[in-house]
Amino acid sequence: MEEKVKEIIQQYKGDKSYLVPILQDVQKEFNYLPKDALCAVSTHLSVPISRVYEVVTFYKAFSLKPKGRYQLSLCMGTACHVRGAELIAGNIADILGVKEGETTADLEFSFETVGCLGACALGPVLVVNGEYHGHMNIAKSTKILKKLGKKG
Repeated sequence: MEEKVKEIIQQYKGDKSYLVPILQDVQKEFNYLPKDALCAVSTHLSVPISRVYEVVTFYKAFSLKPKGRYQLSLCMGTACHVRGAELIAGNIADILGVKEGETTADLEFSFETVGCLGACALGPVLVVNGEYHGHMNIAKSTKILKKLGKKG
């Protein structure tokens, strides 16, 4: 792990002013920010570990917990909510066997609900690894999960 972190840091020439992009790249590599990786970032950038954690905990985009290979975000904004997003959330949680905000034990799926995604005309919207799926309903969400390998 430390070698991979060193490679990432070298892409930024070891410049500590690039802490956020370095952390983004580390998270991209491991799907979250493991403690050992954060310690390596701290050491190789000569930045106090407290500063690294300060940055990581400030931004919601960073995760200290392992995330699934497939990251699902269901919009719960007003337009999506009134079109049944809550029922869709229940369906997804039931199929995955997790609560909102959790990751499956096999680290295949993470599921969260989020505020407005700004795609109200497409609502309800489910985002899977950055790909938007609009006009979502229970049947479509089940089909997407099956396509990704999760049987409901």
